[in-house]
Amino acid sequence: MKIIPPGKQIAVIAYAPFVGFLIAFFMNDEDHHEFATWHIKNMFGLFIMFMVSVIVQSQIDFLTGDILWFITFLLWIYSWVMAILNKKKGVPALSEKFQEWFTFLG
Repeated sequence: MKIIPPGKQIAVIAYAPFVGFLIAFFMNDEDHHEFATWHIKNMFGLFIMFMVSVIVQSQIDFLTGDILWFITFLLWIYSWVMAILNKKKGVPALSEKFQEWFTFLG
């Protein structure tokens, strides 16, 4: 029998495209589930990575931006799967930094 962490549904919703992060943030605002908060912070970091890739694509170099976008996309899918599998794993080396940097989301 698998133990489902409190806030798993919110954590999975956080990775939904476009508005999932905002929905999860407001759903978690009352209860502050640790698992959900971890994934909300991770998704916020991924969102920033997506924005950086778009800026690089439009302002610096199209191909480099595409590569950054694709890498971020793969990391987003990986993070979403980790939330589904009840794990606190995300972007290698950066997810733990996201937890430190984005304390305002907790």
